[in-house]
Amino acid sequence: MWGQLVTTTDTRKHTLASDHFTSTPPLPNQPTPNRKHSNGTTKRHRQLLPTKTNTCYPHRLRLNHPSIAAQLTMYRDVSACNTYNYGDALYWDARYIQEGGSFDWYQRYSALRPFARKYIPTSSRILMVGCGNAVMSEDMVKDGYEDIMNIDISSVAIDMMRRKYEHIPQLKYLQMDVKDMSFFPDESFDAVVDKGTLDSLMCGASAPISAAQMLGEVSRLLKPGGIYMLITYGDPTVRIPHLSRPVYNWKTELYIIPRPGFQRPAGSTSAKSYLEPVPTTEKGLLPAGFIMEDPDSHFVYVCRKMDETTDLIHVPSYPLTADVL
Repeated sequence: MWGQLVTTTDTRKHTLASDHFTSTPPLPNQPTPNRKHSNGTTKRHRQLLPTKTNTCYPHRLRLNHPSIAAQLTMYRDVSACNTYNYGDALYWDARYIQEGGSFDWYQRYSALRPFARKYIPTSSRILMVGCGNAVMSEDMVKDGYEDIMNIDISSVAIDMMRRKYEHIPQLKYLQMDVKDMSFFPDESFDAVVDKGTLDSLMCGASAPISAAQMLGEVSRLLKPGGIYMLITYGDPTVRIPHLSRPVYNWKTELYIIPRPGFQRPAGSTSAKSYLEPVPTTEKGLLPAGFIMEDPDSHFVYVCRKMDETTDLIHVPSYPLTADVL
């Protein structure tokens, strides 16, 4: 089930496709327009790439170290996966070609609006990673947001959305791999919004490495004080180890919101507000005995990038182990 708390090994049996989406098999013979190059860009896109700066972020070097890579490949979020590779552009291209329409993973903007409004000013430059064919960015523009860059690994989705919103200047679309967003200079955005993209990477090959590459890029692109808002099915035992790496220098708050359509049982006297941050332990985990009203809740992690002068010694780090993925 989505968001079910675990103790040692994660025994959830859900899949990303079947619980929130009509599952369809990949179409292996479907041609893929604008096939990506090895750096995650199309030919048209790559022509616009600026020269990389000399800035070198430590996480990039560490991920290339053989011992780190070998250690990370031991872990994969297999509990959320089925036979489909959600980190593969070919899978998503085929899916968007066959299904069309629009779909918002997990939550619609109406449920997430209080968090967006609290942490992300409408004047912010926002990066929506893994935008797919969702209408969340459109809803944010209707709510007053002025500048949203949408990216997705699927060129099919990007071409579809670019045509759909060509008349809305606040919305821009680029085909891009979230593991390499070097198209954008350092500290380009005030906020990054992720609704299910990290979860998809956790189902791909070399999942933890891919997740670390993505989060490293998110950290690089955020301005000091910027917000990474992650909406996920992953409870703190499986997400905090990824979010808490000291190199990101993020201060994280957690919210837990019920799935769409959830209603408190008749006669419930709970006064709990979903709009209040959830108290966590020093390690960023839920307190012992914490009970969610909806066991299929979604988790909203609001990660603020601290200023470079912040003392990293006091930012806790939690190692990746098999029981947290």
